Amino acid sequence: MRKLVSALALIALASLALVACGGGSDTSTSTSTEASGGGGATTPAGGGGSSSTIKLAADPSQIAFDTKSLSAKAGNVTIDFDNPNDALPHDVCVEAEGDDDLGCSDQVTGSSTSLDLSNLKPGKYEFYCSVDSHRQAGMEGTLTVQ
Repeated sequence: MRKLVSALALIALASLALVACGGGSDTSTSTSTEASGGGGATTPAGGGGSSSTIKLAADPSQIAFDTKSLSAKAGNVTIDFDNPNDALPHDVCVEAEGDDDLGCSDQVTGSSTSLDLSNLKPGKYEFYCSVDSHRQAGMEGTLTVQ
């Protein structure tokens, strides 16, 4: 009897695990590289287009990003930013036309952070590093939202 109860409990747990990981969800993702120079984007499969994740990194040996051009779909956009440099802090900020700041990530040194941007409309945005004079040194680029 004890083995039967244990077996039934195991089956119930396995069923719950399969339901939690089930395939019918609209939240599955696929990865596609949409940015030149190494920036990649993860967008929802199934055509929702309401959110995307862009990967961006600082160049470990100079004051620069790994790309000057990123693209994403309109809607909610997350920029996953990696700074492999252990000695020099960087962040990523985004502004719309007219110098309207939309947000900045945390400054990081030798680690990663994210910047979440809500309801981006189609258009061109500038991304840049706000640390000291990094932007003036060329640490900036264009985010195209379609």
